[in-house]
Amino acid sequence: MKTQNYQLLEIENAAPIKMWTEGVPVEDDAKEQLTNTAKMPFIFKHLAVMPDVHLGKGSTIGSVIPTHKAIIPAAVGVDIGCGMIACKTTLNAKDLPDNLGPLRAAIEKAVPHGRTPNRGGRDKGAWGDRPPSLVDEAWKSLEPGFKAITEDYPKLKNTNQHKHLGTLGTGNHFIEICLDEKDTVWIMLHSGSRGVGNAIGTLFIELAKKDMQQHLCNIPDQDLAYFEEGSKYFGDYVRAVGWGQQFAKTNREIMMQHVIDAMRNIITKPFETHLEAVNCHHNYVQKETHFGEEVYVTRKGAVSAKKGELGIIPGSMGARSYIVRGLGNEESFQSCSHGAGRTMSRTKAKKLFTIEDQRRATEGVECRKDADVIDEIPMAYKDIDAVMDAQKDLVEVVYTLKQVVCVKG
Repeated sequence: MKTQNYQLLEIENAAPIKMWTEGVPVEDDAKEQLTNTAKMPFIFKHLAVMPDVHLGKGSTIGSVIPTHKAIIPAAVGVDIGCGMIACKTTLNAKDLPDNLGPLRAAIEKAVPHGRTPNRGGRDKGAWGDRPPSLVDEAWKSLEPGFKAITEDYPKLKNTNQHKHLGTLGTGNHFIEICLDEKDTVWIMLHSGSRGVGNAIGTLFIELAKKDMQQHLCNIPDQDLAYFEEGSKYFGDYVRAVGWGQQFAKTNREIMMQHVIDAMRNIITKPFETHLEAVNCHHNYVQKETHFGEEVYVTRKGAVSAKKGELGIIPGSMGARSYIVRGLGNEESFQSCSHGAGRTMSRTKAKKLFTIEDQRRATEGVECRKDADVIDEIPMAYKDIDAVMDAQKDLVEVVYTLKQVVCVKG
């Protein structure tokens, strides 16, 4: 059955599932995971499924999960507040240097990125003993909230927080210099709450499982363990997740400023930024009003798309990205996709593709082209154009961006 631009999936003893997936593949495992989530007793109205949907932990990435008086920590995930920031500059393509290598190197130097070593050696993904002043100042505003959380959960003290603020991370996190249709230069980056967000998410996922140990046999997947409003950990989780989301937002703002500073060291022409700017989460939970009722909305790989609200939908490495304006579609709980969405695991991508494939797929982009980034090859993702077409009643495209520089974690 098809209604509007979504497909309606109805399952016995489950909330309806509305899927904006016409023309894009959806794996069977993801459909099973969606069904499991829809069977939870506190789902409000229906699940909304975005075109970039794919298998995740507990719940699918690319889904909007409205809940009444309950939250599933694993649905929010461990990269709390992960999202995007972008800003338009007064630069044009002709203002960029012919050789973009030094620009990429300057950005890589300005923003710590990459994998944290297991033991010993310098942590290249974090600041050393003396983070920059911008990081120290921002941490001052975050520290009181962190202290309040760690008074109740001292285990979280021994995490990377201050030294991860203003750092990129790994996986699909990136920094890009892009051009829009008029060759105007944009800066765009993708990151979240780093080590401390992971620690908060992991801790509360385990507490949810432990808290409802006797009920786990009654839910379709133990990763759907949840906190009910008024329960022992519910308020603590909401407070911790809110702090993690603020950390993530601040993290992106600091990186953006450091990227701008790095660009000014390479590009001699004076320029302004933030002519149009967006900073949006796509892994988070917050209280919202929909269909006349106040509910918790978990967007796991989805972006808020209220009427007139700007959002960012990035393509894969080497593909187009989009600055969009929300259409406020209530059926999707005013949401849209957060990207293209993977079609295969990282392991499979590394087995299937070669460095030469990666070079061809990212031709014209100043970026790493080595074995460690093959898992991010564009062919491991869905076709971003098909994804955008499937959600044309959720957002309208304002700018189309194509990257010329890409820094990967």
